Amino acid sequence: MTDARWVSELEELARARLSPPLFAYLAQGARDGRTASRAVEAWRDVVLHPHVLRDVTEVDTSVELLGRRHPTPVGVAPSTLQRVVHPDGELAMARAVAASDGLVVVSSNAGTPFAEIGATGVTWWVQCYLPEDRSLAVPLLRRAIDAGASAVVLTADTPVVGTKYPGSPEADVIWDVVDPAVLRVNFDPGYESAPGAGKARDLGVRDVEWLGSLTGLPVVVKGVLRPDDADRVVEAGAAAVWVSNHGGRQLDRAPATAAVLPAVRAVVAGRAQVYVDGGVRDGLDVLTALALGADAVFLGRLPLYALVDGEPGVCRMLAEMTAQTTESMRLAGARDVGDTRDLTGP
Repeated sequence: MTDARWVSELEELARARLSPPLFAYLAQGARDGRTASRAVEAWRDVVLHPHVLRDVTEVDTSVELLGRRHPTPVGVAPSTLQRVVHPDGELAMARAVAASDGLVVVSSNAGTPFAEIGATGVTWWVQCYLPEDRSLAVPLLRRAIDAGASAVVLTADTPVVGTKYPGSPEADVIWDVVDPAVLRVNFDPGYESAPGAGKARDLGVRDVEWLGSLTGLPVVVKGVLRPDDADRVVEAGAAAVWVSNHGGRQLDRAPATAAVLPAVRAVVAGRAQVYVDGGVRDGLDVLTALALGADAVFLGRLPLYALVDGEPGVCRMLAEMTAQTTESMRLAGARDVGDTRDLTGP
């Protein structure tokens, strides 16, 4: 029996234990929060058509992601401020993911050296924002490669940071109270003041090619919501397309990822993998994402909420999500991930 209630209560547990500015930062969406607020219900609005009379004694939830097989289709998306949520930050997250033989994507803004993360033995990919002067990104990417990163994830939806409104006029903003020592430790000293360090507003498909050539790693493009953009990045050599609206934190009124995933899958199928995040809160959501065409499902806020309890909290959350996914697949008559693909219609 799974503990679905505990997972659904993680947000409230985090709200009670984190400082108001930190929780506000983790939970908020851009501007009026319309995109962020639609994310959860979008998965629940999808109708599933289960198979019956199938032997589901054994259910295989494993997936192969960029050449490596993992026992679960659930990965951890990149996020910052992990050392503000818990002193062990990215190390606790990495150890928990390693214990489940899972996959974690590490933010370029991480507060823990890549070498320490890599030393946990976890399978990890590095996320990056490219600066105006691309050469400034090279030292960070080199550190990630040296520490064992096995793919690079280009965040493509952030030419500027989307506006967020404070909860009240007098509310503290997290950047006014956070210790800078727990942020961006993998950048060269003085990076932020260097000419050309601002986020690139001229990102293009050439950057996908450049990252692949520079790193020798598979390139994943995160932040894709349109089939035509998905086609362009795959043509440029991306190994995977990550359907994401940045947790509703960038362009408000962007679509829910559940709504656009099938169209992206249709144009990409057979040429690259497709990943998704956004509003996934339980194993039924994971099953739904797989049924709509995702090869993997990444969690953003849930791991951060679970991280309040450090490594044990993240371990429990990941185990619960896998257990719920297994149960959901059994009830749907899906013996493996391939069996989920026709569940959205007969």
